[in-house]
Amino acid sequence: MSWLALLLVGVGLCDLLRAAEARAPIPGGSGALVALVGGLLAGLTRAADIAALVVAAAVVIGWSLVVDRAPRIALLLLAVGLSLAVLLSPYASTADGALGDWLEATRLPVLHGVSADRALLLCGSLLVQLATGNAVVRLVLTLTGSAPLATGRTLKGGRLLGPMERLVILGLGLAGHMTAASLVIAAKGLIRWPELQSFKAAGGPSIDEVTEYFLVGSFVSWLLALSTLVLLAR
Repeated sequence: MSWLALLLVGVGLCDLLRAAEARAPIPGGSGALVALVGGLLAGLTRAADIAALVVAAAVVIGWSLVVDRAPRIALLLLAVGLSLAVLLSPYASTADGALGDWLEATRLPVLHGVSADRALLLCGSLLVQLATGNAVVRLVLTLTGSAPLATGRTLKGGRLLGPMERLVILGLGLAGHMTAASLVIAAKGLIRWPELQSFKAAGGPSIDEVTEYFLVGSFVSWLLALSTLVLLAR
């Protein structure tokens, strides 16, 4: 899974820099560079590994160029890149190298004894729960036309609550507490319901439109966290 992990790291870092409106260095180039250097530090030096890292870097740069301009192409590029990384994962070398040596020497309990492959996949999985998750949700809402909040009002804290929610679901799932994770999902709907109703009272978009917006965005966000959890399942 080393190729997939580095692709996730590159995309996740790229989107974090984009969200921070970083201009120098270029977010896409920075994410691609980290993926390449990370692969080399993890000992991925075979010809096949180098080729895969170059492709991953190209996907990261391509994603950064189209994510704000062409939603359909952006989602297709990300889906194809991730699918290829999963399908070709049996041919990827096992990560080790300098990264493996550092993990073996570290005394941090959460990292001690963790393989380089696992560490890279954890890092990439955590990164994509942040700004990348928000970007994917936004793209799906745009493509489905489920974006009725054009009156100046928005659901408060969505850009912050989304990543926090995904991280909580992922953390609880990794800890084996799926029931608690499901309670987080259920609680969100109950807590948001009064705010959804307030749009109706304010004379803005219909409650049906706002509810669709909320449900589509929430389900995409939850699916992102749960699908990442499947990748990390031992």
